Amino acid sequence: MRIGYNPHKDKIQEKSGFLHQVIVPVYIPNHEGYFKDSFAILKLCLESLLNTVHIQTFITVVNNGSDKIIADFLDSLFAENKIQELIHTENIGKLNAILKGLAGNNIELVTISDSDVFFLPNWQKETVKIFNEVPKAGVVGVVPQFKMYESNCGNVLFDNIFKSNLQFIPVKNEEALVRFYDSIGWDRNYNQDYLEYTLGLKINAELNVLIGSGHFVATYKKDMFENIVSYIGYKMGGNSEGYLDTLPLQKGYWRLTTYDNYAYHMGNTLEDWMKPTLGEKYQNDILAYNFGKRKRVNGISYFIKNRFFIKFISVKMLVKFFLKWKGLPQRMIAKY
Repeated sequence: MRIGYNPHKDKIQEKSGFLHQVIVPVYIPNHEGYFKDSFAILKLCLESLLNTVHIQTFITVVNNGSDKIIADFLDSLFAENKIQELIHTENIGKLNAILKGLAGNNIELVTISDSDVFFLPNWQKETVKIFNEVPKAGVVGVVPQFKMYESNCGNVLFDNIFKSNLQFIPVKNEEALVRFYDSIGWDRNYNQDYLEYTLGLKINAELNVLIGSGHFVATYKKDMFENIVSYIGYKMGGNSEGYLDTLPLQKGYWRLTTYDNYAYHMGNTLEDWMKPTLGEKYQNDILAYNFGKRKRVNGISYFIKNRFFIKFISVKMLVKFFLKWKGLPQRMIAKY
């Protein structure tokens, strides 16, 4: 039997005081083999995150079926108010865990990060700067990688193809670029020209951005998740990454990355450089968050930019013309 009137019924939800959400899905089922160092790396990830975000950041950790040791550790962080939201679930897959974290709030920016990311000072500030300066930015990464413009960037290339500010520019941080590919197990026999030049946009005298973005850590405009699906049928891979890739394109948003490097990928092996890199809490300034929202693009525009145009400029002869036109040194064109 119900007696009386619930005082919260029909009450309008107050606007959140948070400006930026960070979602970290965690899956560490044991502490052997592949996962031997994962707990130590998770601690470094979360500590580096806590040290580099401003006070209006809402941190969501989704425990995606980890063991009791990890669950207890995350419970302690939540009890100490170091993280704002903790979701425990069985192993439902990485993207489904992310979808749980996305629901239930209306924070303008959301960073989705793997649990082996080491955040560096100013990553948040530099990310917000791009969203403020580039209205079409929808995804912003903080770790430059090779030839990111070749993946899910048809619209940004199409929109800027005849503009002089789209050009190959010198790599800002060669050491960080090498470290990233070391972290994912690559030998250093890749094309060394990739360490010299990369495709970017010159926004103004103070700001360059790179075309494209990786997946393991990136920030998204929340409005592209207005109609999210409730379930993806893969633990990892399959169409799960593709889901996050196509959402920005449906609203005409560009994928971009900061010119300099603002995070490291640690992988699953603890290395000597990691611990000393961790410093004291960085006093991160809160920049103005003032982002517009975009409507879904029509089907014809989507097809032209993200299907037809990409096929067109993938023709071998046109690729070489594009590289030369956009300023890649002549000596690099044949093998780039």
